[in-house]
Amino acid sequence: MQKFDAIRPFYDSEINQAILNVINHPMMKAMMNFAFPDTADALWKEQLTKTHSIRDFQCNFIYYTIQKVLEKSSEGLTTSGFEKLEKNQAYLFVSNHRDIVLDTTLLNVCLFEKGLVMTASAIGDNLVQKDFLNTLAKMNRNFLVQRGLTPREMLSSSKLLSEYIGHLIQHENRSVWIAQREGRTKDGNDATNPGVLKMLAMGSDTSNLMDYFKKIKIVPVSISYEYDPTDVLKIPQLMAESKNEVYIKDKNEDFNTLLSGILGQKKRIHIHVGDVLDKEIDVIKEKLDNTNKQVQALALEIDRSVLLGYTLWPTNYIAYDILNHTNTYAHLYTENEKSLFERRLEMRIDAENPVALQGILHMYANPVFNKLKLQDASKS
Repeated sequence: MQKFDAIRPFYDSEINQAILNVINHPMMKAMMNFAFPDTADALWKEQLTKTHSIRDFQCNFIYYTIQKVLEKSSEGLTTSGFEKLEKNQAYLFVSNHRDIVLDTTLLNVCLFEKGLVMTASAIGDNLVQKDFLNTLAKMNRNFLVQRGLTPREMLSSSKLLSEYIGHLIQHENRSVWIAQREGRTKDGNDATNPGVLKMLAMGSDTSNLMDYFKKIKIVPVSISYEYDPTDVLKIPQLMAESKNEVYIKDKNEDFNTLLSGILGQKKRIHIHVGDVLDKEIDVIKEKLDNTNKQVQALALEIDRSVLLGYTLWPTNYIAYDILNHTNTYAHLYTENEKSLFERRLEMRIDAENPVALQGILHMYANPVFNKLKLQDASKS
């Protein structure tokens, strides 16, 4: 399996050496001191040196780090839908994507707590340019999606990626997490890019593509944060796009966004896993015989599931009412919640920048708009 070496996480046999390579790194010390504030450095270092598998590293270190993140920067994580998943069964989790690290890590926390197969997770190689982050990602079972390639390189990379995902699910019985589109959703409009499904299709080992999508057991995932800890950081890109300008990231932007996502206030968080797309795929296969149309129909089915599973918080309804100058959803939030949200906007956005204000309000309100559209479509 050497052909996957450029993108795969560490094998268990490589974990101990990887740990030894970074155990004295300042960022490892910062992470361990955050997760285990009452533990002497010598103690956690000793435990790390005894770690010989990804699962041990995740369960004994990453799990407790995330518990501390939730304790310090949220009002708790709730879940729904996990009872439908089977133990010892691998799935392809196709998820909406709001935060660089937490979306997939929180899903794995839930899978671990419920005794289900944890995921190998896709991450853009642009996010792990620093050696320590690259090592940490591979220790946490992340595999790399290569960015910034030429069209020819992209084709080859997509083929390798699709084969690896198929290999993980079908031969290693390893679940996989992948975002429904490249990059995080900046404007609150969670939509599946058919290109992601076309990439997955390149690994198909069946004559009919829909049969392959059934085999890899697609499960849509909805993750909903009451407060997006990186909301303001997304505004410059939204403003550039509103002017049809090309947005160029600052050198350390991804790293700063990563830290803000982990440590920034999120209030309540909910993760919902939808049903395995099975009958839906049968219907698509029966009604459509054009591959492109089948893929587009599957993308819409994933969107529908993600939207249905998305939890609307008071912040979403408040933003909707502010944008529309209404009190339509006033019964779903308190005056105190509204004033807290408005104060947050005042603190984080220059009042003389109406484009930024509109951008952040739409970011929170769009899930409400999209659920309304879904409801209207189901009535027609």
